[in-house]
Amino acid sequence: MRLKAERREELAKLLGTRNVYGEVLAELGEKYKNIVVLNADLSGSTKTNLFHKKFPHRFFNMGIAEQDMIGTAVGLATTGKIPFVSTFAIFAVGKPWEQIRQSIANPALNVKIVATHGGITVGEDGASHQCIEDIGLMRILPHMVVIVPADGIETKKIIEAIVEYQGPVYVRLSRMRFPVIFDESYDFKISKGNVIRKGKDVTIFATGFMVSQSLKAVKRLEDEGISTQLINISTIKPIDQELIINASRTTGAVVTAEEHSIIGGLGSAVAEVLSEHCPTPMKRIGIQDQPGTSGSPAELLDYYQLNPQHIISAVKEVLQQK
Repeated sequence: MRLKAERREELAKLLGTRNVYGEVLAELGEKYKNIVVLNADLSGSTKTNLFHKKFPHRFFNMGIAEQDMIGTAVGLATTGKIPFVSTFAIFAVGKPWEQIRQSIANPALNVKIVATHGGITVGEDGASHQCIEDIGLMRILPHMVVIVPADGIETKKIIEAIVEYQGPVYVRLSRMRFPVIFDESYDFKISKGNVIRKGKDVTIFATGFMVSQSLKAVKRLEDEGISTQLINISTIKPIDQELIINASRTTGAVVTAEEHSIIGGLGSAVAEVLSEHCPTPMKRIGIQDQPGTSGSPAELLDYYQLNPQHIISAVKEVLQQK
């Protein structure tokens, strides 16, 4: 009975980032009359159906025509609307990448692409639906802001912030529910990371679901006497260079953790900063140049070595390089 009670308590502390997105977007629709929402036949999965119920005349189901959806969003943005475009991450940035590049990023139009089902924790749908390249695809585009929330609370703050931001934004959400890390007092700022745990031996820079995975690792490392600093980097671009440099100088060893390819994502972004400003021993946790595969989220996290134990091993490895 005790184990069941503990499990219920654990589940109560989980929030779906896509669920929060749908709820917040519907709330913001009351205040911002120029918000319009476009979806590619997946409003139930992206939770934009909540906006549709409240504002049916400001919601557009574009069908399975993602390139057309981007083009329509561009047209709406030029008339002063704030388009929120949503579908699965692989369809949001993979299929219409050229349209995003030419029509949103290059002219810096005010379009918000909020994609769900990012990363390998999409699960059994397999490689075709597990987008592990999206951060890199969006980060390379001019003017594009790239954000990955660490929990449901941060998701709420992010959506509220990007409505006010003038310019293109890509936000990556998940299918699975995340442990809650922050409370309502959390103050999100675009381009700023935040220190979750202070430490002096090593720094872990994490993003998205891997923040909660890293927090579990930090607690175990503390039990072993390893003082670990944990920093949430939710804005991958523009990245918080000052925080990365100062934290790396303090600890002299760095691990990055992301549910994305280590090529082009958070690990690449941090490595770019450190190579120019503060060369530091570093280890990247993420998808190691592999495609996705089918399995439960738990099985996949273990298969791709994204669990707390793998983070702990990376920390110990990089400490040997100091």
